[in-house]
Amino acid sequence: MTTGTSDVLLHTSLDLPKFQGKVRDVYDLGDRLLIVATDRVSAFDVVLPNGIPDKGRVLTQMSAYWFENTESVVPNHMIRVIDSTDNPDIPVPLGPEFIGRAMLVRKTVPVKLEAIVRGYLSGSGWKDYQRSGAVCGIPLPAGLRESDALPEAIFTPSTKADEGHDENISYEQAVEIVGQEVANTVKVRSMSLYMYGLERARQRGFIIADTKFEFGMVPNEQGEDEAILIDEALTPDSSRFWDVAIYQPGQAQPSFDKQPLRDWLESTGWDKTPPAPGMPPPVVALLQERYAQGFERITGRLLLRPGAS
Repeated sequence: MTTGTSDVLLHTSLDLPKFQGKVRDVYDLGDRLLIVATDRVSAFDVVLPNGIPDKGRVLTQMSAYWFENTESVVPNHMIRVIDSTDNPDIPVPLGPEFIGRAMLVRKTVPVKLEAIVRGYLSGSGWKDYQRSGAVCGIPLPAGLRESDALPEAIFTPSTKADEGHDENISYEQAVEIVGQEVANTVKVRSMSLYMYGLERARQRGFIIADTKFEFGMVPNEQGEDEAILIDEALTPDSSRFWDVAIYQPGQAQPSFDKQPLRDWLESTGWDKTPPAPGMPPPVVALLQERYAQGFERITGRLLLRPGAS
């Protein structure tokens, strides 16, 4: 059972144990998970009442693209994307609405950190720099402008809150939470993924200004616990994408992500507490177009939908 309109999938219901996040419905299959990216959209930690058509497919298929292209360097949890209704390895039937938006993955024990990498000065990092001359406690040179490239990318972890807001922390605090070995692995792998993604995206005409990764622990071939990449990778929900052709430091940049939604919400006077206002059709259409364009330009692929050959 699903709910939504013919173009938007907001909720799913399978006869399996389920955890529901802001955007994803996660079903427990024992040693595996089925992760379904719906078309729900959140901003300021609140889920909006209406969604964006095909958003879930963009998130799933863009993550799959990056998982495939980075797995030789950083292992990840992906087994496969659901690309048909014939799934004998899944104990319940999946209708066509799951095609292209659901992913079968290995189950892990999530690392209690948000792994954030910043290569450009924007968003909360820009606000932090204006106040303190630093980002998350990392000093930066004076005189940087909004949207400037940083001298080098920086790792700025945050807590991973089950409820409420994540909080920025120092690397030393991250070590206290997860231990030296895990913190170092997460940092090194996050930086490697970001630098790879930055270069690959630039070839496609995009700048990835910053991004967020998540990691989970699983036993490796030697039987030792290892932090692998989970959840999503370098998507418009987890990253800030800018068009190289119109990039102009010294001001905010048009983003191929949900920044237009945040901007619209700020203009409404909404107090950022539930319930959120519904998105008007022009905002929905703009976001749908930007998500789709970003996906196709970066991956060079057409979006997989039910009935596509």
